[in-house]
Amino acid sequence: MGPNFHLKTLVVAVAAFSVASIGNAAGLDRSGQDITAFLQDGLYAEASYTYIDAKVSGHDNAYIGDDNNGYQQGKKIDDIAESYDFFRYGVKADINDTFSVGILYDEPFGAAADYSGDNNFVAKGDTSATINSVSRGKFANVTEALGAQAFLQGEIDRTTDPELKAALTKQKRDVDIALGATQAELNSKGEGTNVEVRSESITGILGMNFGVNKNFQVYGGPVAQQIQADVKLRGLAYGPATGYTAHLSSGKDYGWLAGLSYSKPEIALKAALTYRSEIDHSIPIHEQYPAVGLEMGSSIDITTPESVNFDFQTGVNPTTLATAKVRYVPWSDFNIVPPLYTAVSKAKYPDGLPLVSYDDDQWVVELGLAKRLTPALAVTGNIGWDSGAGNPVTSLGPIEGYYSAGLGAKYNVTENWAVSAGGKYLWFGDAEGKTPTQDIVSNFEDNDGYILGVKVSYQAQ
Repeated sequence: MGPNFHLKTLVVAVAAFSVASIGNAAGLDRSGQDITAFLQDGLYAEASYTYIDAKVSGHDNAYIGDDNNGYQQGKKIDDIAESYDFFRYGVKADINDTFSVGILYDEPFGAAADYSGDNNFVAKGDTSATINSVSRGKFANVTEALGAQAFLQGEIDRTTDPELKAALTKQKRDVDIALGATQAELNSKGEGTNVEVRSESITGILGMNFGVNKNFQVYGGPVAQQIQADVKLRGLAYGPATGYTAHLSSGKDYGWLAGLSYSKPEIALKAALTYRSEIDHSIPIHEQYPAVGLEMGSSIDITTPESVNFDFQTGVNPTTLATAKVRYVPWSDFNIVPPLYTAVSKAKYPDGLPLVSYDDDQWVVELGLAKRLTPALAVTGNIGWDSGAGNPVTSLGPIEGYYSAGLGAKYNVTENWAVSAGGKYLWFGDAEGKTPTQDIVSNFEDNDGYILGVKVSYQAQ
């Protein structure tokens, strides 16, 4: 008979890898929606904390003209990535040898970016620069724009030709918006672009073991999720939208989870495939759009994306465990479409513009090894890759995925209690930042970050 790979003997668990397994990933992905706490043997409980610190800096775009892709390196953009942290909790218990139940809490989606300094993402109150930028070089200063405004209004009043009147009215509207944006830039002088997104999720899971040796398990359950956000667009980079502000209040809605797992304890093999559904949110939102003098409260529909996670582990020898994680999220289907912002954009873009959207789907792959050094101590190492969600990408999160390398350790304080700690270094992919109008407004290169995590766990078999 081959060697026994029982996890109890190895003193290692997949959970030791998930301390700092995901963070600052594509789109708004944060926790990776890990369910490995539910996959543990016997009675299991954990509480973990993850801290993310990233450096994301670059240059704004000094180009002024009609080419959306035109780029000329401009002023330095200092680090926009705010440090970020989140918690995860999980409890799982066996009712009998067939049924198991669990409750998981995590913070699956989020963002934290803050622009400062002297660049096109900070309102400088320079009226000449604003009117020149927003009008794409048509007006050098406010005086010229006011002259054009008066001239167009006079022509509108004089003409009796409906088609000419409509064309002149459209031209005047563009001048009006440019002048409104100039005033908004002046009023918000010194303020920088800022975004913060927070979410919380509680998942209830019921699992049922089946098969001759109870090696298979199907599981599923409801998911309750809430999300809130604050967005401030400031500076010349956003053209007429400079000064736009939105607050999305917390709203709770529901989805579901389902999965299938297989285990073979004699070689410490576990494999699980988990699907999470989309969750449709209807959230109160308050918007201000100073360039057009509008402010309103309404509601916004946001659908957080579905996802598929694959978790795998197997014993290599009696003291070594290999692991793999794969995650897929279709971020290309996700967008944020605030009612007022989109309605104003229809003046130039008939279909309207989303505030945030992504071009590509996300893939994450992590491979790891765990090694027992003593009966109570095990160490882990892993490498990872995140595909990102497209390039160019929204200027509110300008990175294109990452490569990562991490180390961790798990120490069994007693037979049942353990402490795990880990860290990961991230090499971010270079990315160009774009606005909803698809204009290239920045370029970010050579950025990195790190993740630290700690976990306390209890297990009784």
